[in-house]
Amino acid sequence: MSVAHLQNAHETHRKAQEVTVAPSAPRRTRHRAARVATGLALLAASSVALAHPGHPGHDAAGSFVAGFVHPLTGADHLCAMIVVGLWSALTSKRVWLAPLAFVAMLAAGGLLGMSYGAALPGVEPMIAVSLLVLGLMLATRAKLPSGVGAAVVGAFAIFHGVAHGAELPAEASAMHYLAGFLLATGVLHCLGIVAGVALRHRTAWLPRVLGAGVLAYGASLLVAAT
Repeated sequence: MSVAHLQNAHETHRKAQEVTVAPSAPRRTRHRAARVATGLALLAASSVALAHPGHPGHDAAGSFVAGFVHPLTGADHLCAMIVVGLWSALTSKRVWLAPLAFVAMLAAGGLLGMSYGAALPGVEPMIAVSLLVLGLMLATRAKLPSGVGAAVVGAFAIFHGVAHGAELPAEASAMHYLAGFLLATGVLHCLGIVAGVALRHRTAWLPRVLGAGVLAYGASLLVAAT
């Protein structure tokens, strides 16, 4: 066999390997996010079990569960947290940066809300604006620099955190309540990331429709808040 034939055979084999290996990357990302979401959900479930009356540590666990449930019972928080994961997975190579920024600033906002409560102005309108902007980012698949995207998401997270913190139940443990809503936020981000990775190379219209819906919902909340 000639040298040229050997080179052609090697090149063909190399390209075949690239075609075989390349599609596995999205699957690895999706599986990793799914494992994280599953782990967080199991941790949350074990914490809920601890809240059963009569179990030692009921007060701490009850505070944790109250915090965990809080983001799940408000459509505005639920939409924002899932959209952050979706948008990040669809547009960024650094998938976890924006969700981590959201969680970090959510914690800061939560502490502010626990300290000052409803005294902080503009919280509800800014939550509505966050849905407007996040919905627009998802609908248009806006590709922002990673740092800029994380900064935008983190800024809005402060107001969501203030809203959570301001509703700290009486007699609840502040730190356990904070841990609860941070964990719930992480679970929602992971669900959004899993969905976003699954949609990357499939339908393009569904994320746009979801983004438009969140944008419209944010607009309605903004009108109601002003």
